[in-house]
Amino acid sequence: MTTPVPRQVIVVGAGFGGLEATRALCKIPYVQITLIDKANHHLFQPLLYQVATAGLAAPSIAAPVRTIMHDRPQVTTLQAEVAEFDAAQKQVLLTNGERLHYDWLIVAAGATHSYFGNDHWAPYAIGLKTLRDAFDIRRKVVEAFERAELSNDPVERQALLTFAIIGAGPTGVEMAGTIAEIARHTLKGEFRRINPADARTFLIEGGSRVLQTMPERLSQRAKEQLEKLGVKVLLNARVTHIDAEGLRYSTPVGDTQEETAMPSSCIIWAAGVAASPLGKQLAHATGAETDRAGRIIVTPELTVDASHSIFAIGDLAAAKSHDPGTEPTPVPGVSPAAKQMGRLAAANIQRQIQGEAMQAFRYKNYGNLATIGRNAAVVDLPLPGGRHLRFSGLLAWQFWLFAHVYFLIGFRNRLVVLMDWASAYWTYRRYARVVASVAATPQPSEQNMAPPPAGASASAPQNDTPKTPSA
Repeated sequence: MTTPVPRQVIVVGAGFGGLEATRALCKIPYVQITLIDKANHHLFQPLLYQVATAGLAAPSIAAPVRTIMHDRPQVTTLQAEVAEFDAAQKQVLLTNGERLHYDWLIVAAGATHSYFGNDHWAPYAIGLKTLRDAFDIRRKVVEAFERAELSNDPVERQALLTFAIIGAGPTGVEMAGTIAEIARHTLKGEFRRINPADARTFLIEGGSRVLQTMPERLSQRAKEQLEKLGVKVLLNARVTHIDAEGLRYSTPVGDTQEETAMPSSCIIWAAGVAASPLGKQLAHATGAETDRAGRIIVTPELTVDASHSIFAIGDLAAAKSHDPGTEPTPVPGVSPAAKQMGRLAAANIQRQIQGEAMQAFRYKNYGNLATIGRNAAVVDLPLPGGRHLRFSGLLAWQFWLFAHVYFLIGFRNRLVVLMDWASAYWTYRRYARVVASVAATPQPSEQNMAPPPAGASASAPQNDTPKTPSA
């Protein structure tokens, strides 16, 4: 009896969707998987803002892909970058020139920042998608306080201590609340020339409320909790310009728009996301269509091409949930959806191998969570019968905390995160505030720095979706 020839499956992207697809594929006999990612680690993105705000160290929310897959001999892990897809030849071309053949391809390349056509804002408004982004934001926040301590100019000092977060989705809300806590509590008593509590944190949202995908009652409650922390929430405010000096935004006043300038040294972008550039390459290779965010419009079974050998999942896919008896509904860009798509893609590959019909994707909503700050969060959990359990405050914050710890990868990470959070809760300290270096680029008002002491309207309503923990 001859041994079946192993089927080759390539998975591009080691995020939630790609990792889940790989794990599910490992259960299929005679399948060899090649997992490709340009980073060497899997990142737990729901807690990335904690790295950016010095609450956690990077290894606490990331794990090497090779370590995760070390006990799966059918998986070959490559730290590489995809240059091109050749759908006709069923090949993936890497930037080093290597061509890899596949029988099935799963593309889970994720998302990047969207500046709504104003990409020239990117150097001044940092987004948050990778560890590099988190390190850059951490440096900017730490540097702002340090430079303010050195400055003798009150105008410059105010600009240095003005933090602007654009976009009031979960990322923006979490960043704003945490930065306000750092200024009020973490840095208390550490500076001599400035009072860190004088720092101003603005959350700028183009829509009429924060957390727009949440029920209105929870959205209002989140706004109240932010304001209690000292965050100034600006609604219906659309950013019109960003540069090294700060930003300008417009707000409706009667029938006109009033523009306001906000000098700021630290601007964080949380207003929008777009599919990875690999989405356009995949669309070109397969003839698939994309939506305005660059996501691939997939079939109900999550395939892209007519041969059903290519799947797009996660943030790269404009997928819909096909529940019996109802109209298909768009799937939110959250980690549980990506993981569910990864499992279905693997299952549909197995069904093709076995000669069975593929199944349409059905999204199971596990709820939406967002934390605002210490003892403050909002939770919206669906219940059977179309009901919802919605609550906020301390209980919601505790639920958010344990849910995120539970879904972290690895016992060590769970233990370290719990210890760090417990320490921060009782002491207000954030010990991950160490930065390698400050920016070398001179700031606009560097001449005012004192020597060390002796001894197109783009701030649309946020489309940053709630980052529910993976399930």
